[in-house]
Amino acid sequence: MSDLSPRQQTILSLVIREHVAQANPISSRMLLQQYDLGVSSATVRNEMARLEELGYLTHPHTSAGRVPTDMGYRFFVERLLGEVTLPAAEQRLITHQFHQARLDLSQWMRLAATTLSQKARSASLVTAPQAEQSLFKHIELISTQGRLVLLILVLQGGNVQQQMLTLAEPLTQAELSQTTDRINQLCSGMGVSEIRARVQGLPTFEAEICDLVLEMMERSDTRMTGEIYRDGLSEMLSQPEFMGAESSQGALRLLEERSFLDNFLAETLNPSVGGVQVIIGGEGRWEELSKCSMVLARYGVPGFATGALGVLGPIRMSYGRAISTVRFVAELMSDLVYEMYTY
Repeated sequence: MSDLSPRQQTILSLVIREHVAQANPISSRMLLQQYDLGVSSATVRNEMARLEELGYLTHPHTSAGRVPTDMGYRFFVERLLGEVTLPAAEQRLITHQFHQARLDLSQWMRLAATTLSQKARSASLVTAPQAEQSLFKHIELISTQGRLVLLILVLQGGNVQQQMLTLAEPLTQAELSQTTDRINQLCSGMGVSEIRARVQGLPTFEAEICDLVLEMMERSDTRMTGEIYRDGLSEMLSQPEFMGAESSQGALRLLEERSFLDNFLAETLNPSVGGVQVIIGGEGRWEELSKCSMVLARYGVPGFATGALGVLGPIRMSYGRAISTVRFVAELMSDLVYEMYTY
């Protein structure tokens, strides 16, 4: 990207902000009516023409106004936008909503998708955090009737599994609780291989329970696909850029086709937690997304479980709003996932 003079930067920034708000080409006359730029109309026209020569603006058809190019938006995001944060009042409201939800991962995912969509005024997607492997948190053995016992396995990250057992001989609830206390102390925070190495020599009943727990954890590892939560699709498709069926197909494919989304996130999103990434117009790599922009972030606890979240909208996106929303929700979700894995 070429260096721009301070005046050119100001004009480019104003064109982008007005185009985002109006969805129409922006003329020099319009800028002079809205802003006191301290220069003549001829100067503004010349600067806009120069910005077009440099590739930051373009003429749509024969319009007197100009619209930003993908490169213009990229310059704006990287050089002109600066540090953006959500207003403190909005941060408090979002935090309060999350902490009102029960300790339920699916509720947090749905709330995150809704919050992103409403605050960024775009379509949103949130992938559930994926653990590198299942990690034991605790079990419960609950006597039901006779020799029937309910086994409840809780994994770190909130995954809960249940299975009914039929004992060889009935045991009291006190005896079952003693067994679970010993297993919980022995296995807390461990994965399958660690537990298997520690259970050698346990009493027969405890060893049988541990073997069953290992089977349940291994099954969990093999089906860690992770649910995707979405919101705001209809609002996004109501934007002028997506009125035609063809222009909306790429956005729909990203949101609805799991394999395409997985590949896209793997290629675009840094595996480490933290930082917001902005994808503008498909970046010349994804033709399906040539009419779209995405703001993405990874959240979670490195080494335990991470997920992705973001917003999708037209290239004419309010980037400051989208970036600040995605960053704040990702930080909040990371804190919540950390609590699930450490308490």
